[in-house]
Amino acid sequence: MRLVIARCQVDYAGRLAAHLPLATRVIMVKNDGSVLIHSDGGSYKPLNWMSPPCTLREGTVSDGSGDDGVIEWTVSATKSDDTLRIRLEEILSDTSHDLGVDPGLRKDGVEKHLQELLAEHTTTLGDGMTLVRREYMTAIGPVDLLCKDESNSSVAVEIKRRGDIDGVEQLTRYLELMNRDPGLRPVRGIFAAQEIKPQARVLAEDRGISCVVVNYDELRGIDDPSLRLF
Repeated sequence: MRLVIARCQVDYAGRLAAHLPLATRVIMVKNDGSVLIHSDGGSYKPLNWMSPPCTLREGTVSDGSGDDGVIEWTVSATKSDDTLRIRLEEILSDTSHDLGVDPGLRKDGVEKHLQELLAEHTTTLGDGMTLVRREYMTAIGPVDLLCKDESNSSVAVEIKRRGDIDGVEQLTRYLELMNRDPGLRPVRGIFAAQEIKPQARVLAEDRGISCVVVNYDELRGIDDPSLRLF
């Protein structure tokens, strides 16, 4: 990756025209070919950019002083006529870094982890709850958990990080199919999530589906009750 800090002005031409007046900015040239221009504000979003595939050409333009001229980068899109012209009036820093192969983002607390933890601690979902199978397959996809409750009735559990109406609809479809199977029915549903939106809770309860809010840290054994004030 190449990082350039420079006083520059930027002009974008293509489906629309955009102009960034002269100011100090960070220009990021990534190994995938993308070019991004950042200011010191605006969070993560660049002020302007060119996505790959594109080509970058470095040259000079006259500044009218008779000197060697001003450095100008021309970034051209491969599949369109879009161009990004970056005029570098003063380069304050120009460095390159080999970042290596990125292993990718690993999220903690995603649905797969919640499913694994709830499969190990099924009593979190109700007293006497036991696991029959994870990823129980139906004709339209797998139910996260198939369990048996204390009365030995089947329970389908759908797990989300944030429970919304779509998750309730998904579980409803699973229940409709599973209740056609004489070896399973009657099957009731549990909608489990770290957070359940009020509209989703109302819809679930209207359809006879129980809602369970799960504490991820507690499931992992991180949340120590002895450290709580209340």
